[in-house]
Amino acid sequence: MWTFLVRRTAQTIPVLFGISVITFVLIYYLPADPARMYAGPSATVATVARIRHELGLDQPLWAQYVRYMERMLHGDLGFSYRKQIAVTTLILSRLPYTLALTLGGVFVELIIGLPVGIASAVARGGWADRAGMFIALLGVSAPPFWLGLLLLYWFGYLIPIFPLGGAGSPAHLVLPALTAGLGGAAWYARMMRSSTLDILSTDYVRTARAKGQSQFMVIVRHVLPNALNPIITMAGMDIPWFIGGVVLVERVFDWPGLGRLAVEAIETVDVPLILGTVIVTAMAVVVSGILIDIVQGLVDPRVRHGW
Repeated sequence: MWTFLVRRTAQTIPVLFGISVITFVLIYYLPADPARMYAGPSATVATVARIRHELGLDQPLWAQYVRYMERMLHGDLGFSYRKQIAVTTLILSRLPYTLALTLGGVFVELIIGLPVGIASAVARGGWADRAGMFIALLGVSAPPFWLGLLLLYWFGYLIPIFPLGGAGSPAHLVLPALTAGLGGAAWYARMMRSSTLDILSTDYVRTARAKGQSQFMVIVRHVLPNALNPIITMAGMDIPWFIGGVVLVERVFDWPGLGRLAVEAIETVDVPLILGTVIVTAMAVVVSGILIDIVQGLVDPRVRHGW
């Protein structure tokens, strides 16, 4: 296992390097001028030139990149132009909220999607199957911002059970996690149904039933362990989306996550903050991929043999 971890970690180095190069080049050729954005619209040309020199933006691209990488290797992601605070400090202050929303959203996806998918597969063609897939279709079709506003109106205004936005307590997390996770729960239900149907038709399941095992034991001992592999892979793909892609959910609920921070950085052409959020998100993608491979190996011995 340790050899596997070392090999996968070594594979991430060129990936992160390539992402940093591509992001740096794209930001360098943006039509907007970070020095002008930093100085303000009323600043003189001389003031803008002085700020550009102080920020090192007048140096060649390769010199700027080398200097940035040197700082990053020491844990310094730069200084935010607009917010006047270290990028590392700013990201670390938002990271707990992003992790909370990620865990909450994945929990909602699994706790709703897996039972619905299994129930639909077991009752194939029945009313439970049709009802489950209809609900899944609604979940896939509902835009997150519309669903979030609807939940806010119902459970924050008409029936004031949860706060109307912001963060600070577990109650603030419920509606954002539901909004972020319901759409994914629909996909999990459809995938779990398909995977369960395939496994229910296998020989070892028919043998277990012939031995007199109950439906519940067949599902728990034979179907679930074999149906979870694609679900685990899908969960690993969802984690990066939750970290950086739930901007609309964060906007609706005024949730201070990394996605919202990245959008604010792009709007203000805050180059160090853009680079910092992209690199941290890329690292989260890489780490989540390694963790998913480990979990798959623990669930399925066939994967563990490849370590």
